[in-house]
Amino acid sequence: MSKNLNRYDILVVEDNPGDYLLVEDFLLETRVTKNIRLAKDFHSARDILKGEVSHIDLIFLDLSLPDLEGEELISRIKEYSKNVPIIILTGYTDVDFAIKTLSLGASDYLLKDVLNTTVLHKSILYNIERNKTMVNLKESEQRYSDLFHFSPLPMWVYDKKSLKFLDVNDAAIEHYGYSYEEFLAMDITDIRPPEEISALKDSMIKQRQPNKNIYHGEFTHLKKNGDRIRVEIRSNSFLFRGLQAQIILVNDVTERNLHIEAVEKQNEILKDIAWTQSHVVRAPLARLMGLVNAMKNERITDSDKEIFYNHILKSAEELDEIVKSVVSKSQEINVNSQNE
Repeated sequence: MSKNLNRYDILVVEDNPGDYLLVEDFLLETRVTKNIRLAKDFHSARDILKGEVSHIDLIFLDLSLPDLEGEELISRIKEYSKNVPIIILTGYTDVDFAIKTLSLGASDYLLKDVLNTTVLHKSILYNIERNKTMVNLKESEQRYSDLFHFSPLPMWVYDKKSLKFLDVNDAAIEHYGYSYEEFLAMDITDIRPPEEISALKDSMIKQRQPNKNIYHGEFTHLKKNGDRIRVEIRSNSFLFRGLQAQIILVNDVTERNLHIEAVEKQNEILKDIAWTQSHVVRAPLARLMGLVNAMKNERITDSDKEIFYNHILKSAEELDEIVKSVVSKSQEINVNSQNE
């Protein structure tokens, strides 16, 4: 009847022998069953589901069993079924409650009086495949949650329409000083200084451009205590709980920028020192060398010696002041380095 290559292990939880035989016959005709197991009450079903070697792909569950029934039965079965889809088997008198079971976690319901091979076959394939999709979706959501909440960098999600915070991680709470509830009562303009609002709006316009889902930029943010920090953000658009949202990853670059500024300042001082050494020092040094050379060659008279000595002393004092200035600037570099 089916070209489907997959075969499944089915658990039928049914206390009526006649109903079970009917379901078993139909299941065998579907040719998608590998094994069919029977549990005549809740405790038997629980033991099967708890078994270490037991593998069940789908459960057919009667709503009325000798030891349990109704909502409590569904609730208890779900405790042990994990991600296995549950299809309710019911009569016409139970149809209203059967519909309610969908909100209690059942995947589907079938009326016993209209069961046939085709109905069972379609229900098995549909519910198993849909369940796989749901499980994958839950796993994907869990991966997102783990990556989001365990990130060492601040992250948040905001509504692109209202700009309200929709979710924030622990790193953002710790870094900015707001509680989770305070964040959710705010929008993203509340952590921006007034002069940055226009830049924020410009960045949001860029984010709306086609093929511009990912955005990167640097902005000023405000902490709860009023501190201003410089941050580098990366953002991406996605659907969050049915809303068009933006997820933000924040990297505080305040210290990095201050360090760069300090390095640039030090470089300017070093350039000034280098210029001093190559230009300012050369003048008095050249005079000294000329005067000493003249005295060495005895080209001066006794009457000129005092004048020469005064020139030498003045050049030496000038050179001493230059050296002091260089030392002072060098010490300024060391002080700045220690303060970083």
